[in-house]
Amino acid sequence: MQPVTDCNGIPYPVYTTGKVTYCSSVDGARPEGSVSVLKIEISGEKARLPVAGQFFMLRSEKSERLLARPISVFHSERTKHGVSLSFLILLKGKGTQELCVLEADDTVQLLGPLGNVFPQPSDPTGKVLIIGGGIGVAPVAGFAETLPDESYDFIASFKSGSYGLENVRASHLTITTDDGSTGIHGMLPVAIDAEKIKKAGYSSVYACGPASMLAYVKQISEEAGVQCWISMEARMACGVGVCLGCVIPTTEGNLRCCKDGPVFNSKILSFPKPAYAPCFGTAKKAGEPVPQDFKPDMSVTIKGVRFENPVIGSSGTFGFGTEYASVFDVNRLGGIASKGLTLEPRQGNSGIRVWETPSGLMNSIGLQNPGIPHFIEYELPEMLRLKPVTIANLSGSTLETYVEGAKLLEKTAVPLIELNISCPNVAAGGAAFGMSCTAAETVVKAVRAVTEKPLIVKLTPQSPELNDVALSCIQAGADGISLCNSFQGVAIDIETGRPVFDKVKAGFGGPAVRPIAVRLVYELVEAMRILPEEKRVPVIAIGGIAGWRDVVEFIMAGASAVEVGTNTFANPLTMTECIDGLFEFMKRKGFKTIDEMRGLAH
Repeated sequence: MQPVTDCNGIPYPVYTTGKVTYCSSVDGARPEGSVSVLKIEISGEKARLPVAGQFFMLRSEKSERLLARPISVFHSERTKHGVSLSFLILLKGKGTQELCVLEADDTVQLLGPLGNVFPQPSDPTGKVLIIGGGIGVAPVAGFAETLPDESYDFIASFKSGSYGLENVRASHLTITTDDGSTGIHGMLPVAIDAEKIKKAGYSSVYACGPASMLAYVKQISEEAGVQCWISMEARMACGVGVCLGCVIPTTEGNLRCCKDGPVFNSKILSFPKPAYAPCFGTAKKAGEPVPQDFKPDMSVTIKGVRFENPVIGSSGTFGFGTEYASVFDVNRLGGIASKGLTLEPRQGNSGIRVWETPSGLMNSIGLQNPGIPHFIEYELPEMLRLKPVTIANLSGSTLETYVEGAKLLEKTAVPLIELNISCPNVAAGGAAFGMSCTAAETVVKAVRAVTEKPLIVKLTPQSPELNDVALSCIQAGADGISLCNSFQGVAIDIETGRPVFDKVKAGFGGPAVRPIAVRLVYELVEAMRILPEEKRVPVIAIGGIAGWRDVVEFIMAGASAVEVGTNTFANPLTMTECIDGLFEFMKRKGFKTIDEMRGLAH
């Protein structure tokens, strides 16, 4: 059965599945393993042979990512049973990583072929120049296959090494590399400029690659008076022109990269300079690498208490620190916040206590804990033997229980108290202490009056006046703010038609809440700017941290430290991986201290 095409002969996209026939890293790509070739076979009536320039949305059937990834077609051919598609994939993030480790017979979901195509040269007798930069070699190499052998010249520019040129049959093939490892040493301008385009008599230019390179190709092509076609890329969600998430500014307005492109006439494109340059620390001088012996200082000090690094085990998810001691070296952590402690022992909530959701976990534990006296006698000594800073998380149900609990902790060697005011005030009808400025200020003042220990106040994101509550806590004597406690959610058991949890509402945490938590931290840091600098306090960020990039994001939003919670259940090594990743990031970027990074986003 022939595929359905539009009036220009371009096949309409379909949603189908294909089988992986080959997946391996590409020889010649540097660093090794940074680029993979993925071959997929589609069988049956949904097999579509793409036209050069088109792409597919690819997603592994066993993917943990929400979105498919747009990948240009490198090579395609008909087979006995359908169509074989080859893709070059640059390892960028988790989505492309999933595609790069597929094995033979794995199933891939495909939507495509998508987008417009490279137009054939208007002058069949003229010579064409094709330019590919890095992974941008893939679509233009696919286009080169549609042209007669030696009817074009091909320039490929890479940072290091070279790849994707096995099907190129150019009259002249030129390779440039930034490091000189292959071909000419240098970037694209060492191989081509406007004068060379004129002298060679090219009738048209086709290009794909990084934006800075494409801006240069546009410039020299137009200076030479030669038609130029450029394949662009953008972040995408749908791939079919619906979501409008991949628009590119042009002289004709915002055009969709997926539907109006990805191939554009260069004359309508503009390449504005990035609004912000990459950030670096003071250990990196302009144009020079960071010294090899550079070692960043990851320590953080909160009210005189020094943490070796800003990564803290979050209260409620890490017990008392010793439970994971046989799983990984807990002494590498900056701090450990204890299980939520109340004056009296608690058995917690009845019924189901944990419920998994997409990218998160709901919980209704109910502050089960042995009580502060028991903690002081048994758990605290064990925590204090560990290297991380011990943080006692103090909870309560009345003002009096908070105060009495603080009095007991004041007499111990615990270096820092985290005051959890997300708890319901049973004496005032059940609303959490942290929901209003008045209640929050009252409890913080009362606790502050009975302890001289550094006091971090943990806030609930449910408060409609969260920043005002935080400022009230600071005014009442808080030495820091931890933000935020669990978000509230409801889960329904569809078989019974009843709420999953006996208390109906439950706490929700995990990667799904991170963008909201980043916003709350960012806004609180902004709100604190009304205070004199000496009265501003550190913010400890909590919410959905699953890797070191999340830690960096919170610090750049203004946090001084972070607490890692739910993801420890998914990956017990999350916190040590965060510490290692943060160290390497600071070293690569030249950040000497956490303070150099903190608040860069403001």
